[in-house]
Amino acid sequence: MNVKRMISGVAGLAIGLGVLVLGGPQASAATNFELPFPCGQTWSGQTRTNHSPQLAIDLNRGADEGDAVVASASGKVSKVRNEGSTSYGRWVEIDHGSGWTTRYAHLSAQRVSVGQSVSQGQTIGNVGNTGGSTGAHLHFEQLLNGTPQKIKFSGTTILYYGTQNYKSKNKCDGGGGTTNPYTPEEACGDGYKVIDGANVTGARVSLLYNASNGYNCVVAIKTTKIGTASDVGAFLEVQGEARTTDRDEYGYYAGPVKKKAPGKCVKWGGMVGTSSYTSGFEHCG
Repeated sequence: MNVKRMISGVAGLAIGLGVLVLGGPQASAATNFELPFPCGQTWSGQTRTNHSPQLAIDLNRGADEGDAVVASASGKVSKVRNEGSTSYGRWVEIDHGSGWTTRYAHLSAQRVSVGQSVSQGQTIGNVGNTGGSTGAHLHFEQLLNGTPQKIKFSGTTILYYGTQNYKSKNKCDGGGGTTNPYTPEEACGDGYKVIDGANVTGARVSLLYNASNGYNCVVAIKTTKIGTASDVGAFLEVQGEARTTDRDEYGYYAGPVKKKAPGKCVKWGGMVGTSSYTSGFEHCG
């Protein structure tokens, strides 16, 4: 689901959720919530008066189906549900204590189980198009004692009502350690398998393929400065078409960049600062 479709109201339909974070006696706890995506990623968020619940937000970016969804804050998983083709579809709820919960809906997959403790920034599922959705996106809510609240990311209330871009600061604290918690398969989503790879200074660039939908996917998984937003990029080019590049200051990885290439070859690669890798046209199919 793209932003234009969200604005037109054709997509992004979500039925019955809840939101979070504002004042009251637990206002200090609310400031701990971050965008539910890995450090450095930019997502378009839409709020609207006819949303259910009204204070929820729909989060979307190009070709986002299968992208990793992470915990907005640490807590314990309280619900993992599947409503089928109605309402939230596949969704997860996390209990953060003091009455605060967050909900993540329309997932393509759930990566946690009820009772599991999760840390802020830990993957809990993947963006999907399940339930009463008409386009892939994440429906997100924050609630206090079961009542939706106005959402805050990094202590700042989001835009009501309209569309605005938000850049994730989730775990952008340099505390990621020496091992990247994300794999190429996790970044690209369900059904993707690594078929090629190359190293650049500071990242591992991987080309993946999904046989079920025919998409190629490229991600650059950082191997240094993990958890700290720094320059990293990934690109994918189908022979005869324009190159698509995702490059910014990310904490964990650049991409995923996804394209179909029926009967064509692809060129792929990535970069960290001045270090880069570019393949020839290959993997023709």
